[in-house]
Amino acid sequence: MPELPDITVYLEALDERIAGRRLERSRINSAFLLRSVEPKLEDAHGARVVALERLGKRIAIGFDNDIWVILHLMIAGRLQWRADWPQKISKPTALLLGFDSGTLSLTEAGTKKRASLHVVRGRAALAEHDPGGLDVATATPAEFRAALERRNHTLKRALTDPRLLSGIGNAYSDEILHRAGLSPLQLTMKLTPEQHGRLFAAARAVLAEWTDRLRQQRARDFPTKVTAFHDEMAVHGRYRQPCPICGTAVQRIRYADNEANYCPRCQTGGRVLADRSLSRLLKQDWPRTIDELERLRS
Repeated sequence: MPELPDITVYLEALDERIAGRRLERSRINSAFLLRSVEPKLEDAHGARVVALERLGKRIAIGFDNDIWVILHLMIAGRLQWRADWPQKISKPTALLLGFDSGTLSLTEAGTKKRASLHVVRGRAALAEHDPGGLDVATATPAEFRAALERRNHTLKRALTDPRLLSGIGNAYSDEILHRAGLSPLQLTMKLTPEQHGRLFAAARAVLAEWTDRLRQQRARDFPTKVTAFHDEMAVHGRYRQPCPICGTAVQRIRYADNEANYCPRCQTGGRVLADRSLSRLLKQDWPRTIDELERLRS
């Protein structure tokens, strides 16, 4: 799922292409995409773009007639840009927005159609789609700590809760926790002041660094390779590959459609965290330390 760095870069690319531009036509090509009834998307036809904003992981496009188009890309949704209106619409294309400067399309791969489009009128209606999470880039350390301590969750869950923190998902939460040297299963209410400081600093640094990196990668082009997996990442998507800090094999915890990736030496004091599916299979044979894990594999 595109997260804060990806959404920020998307918005910057859109600003270069559609700010002040008129929406001339549109087409919804997926029965699953549109999640609102009134106003209609056609009500934005002829209006000019006057605002581009981020609501958590959502992209909001505001028009001069007070219509807002809100896009939530979810896991498989991606944005594409082309100079003209396509003569043939590909199957993954869920939405086309034709501006006087070119065409923005939303594509969604796979069979699970989770991306969404809402069309609303006015700022009050727009605000209803804001999850309300804290923006780490503008928050104080005290505000960050207060947000985390609203609920006694694991750090992995707290970092990815859009009601607590804005724009952080599965990928960057892994990177933040690795940078801070903290376990994904550490409880928010049991963090020391020093750990809070490390986590806050790591969150700001990781998000800023990756936003800058993605900016440099796209240059002035429209982002075309938005992914949650990058070779430069420390632990996310790098199961069994060496940690760039200590060389220990990265481990993971799988749950539902997600997983947490971590370094057992840098983050959990050498302890291997139990993975639900493998724990049920191995039971008492589940390795508790790095050494036990290596012996089991050999």
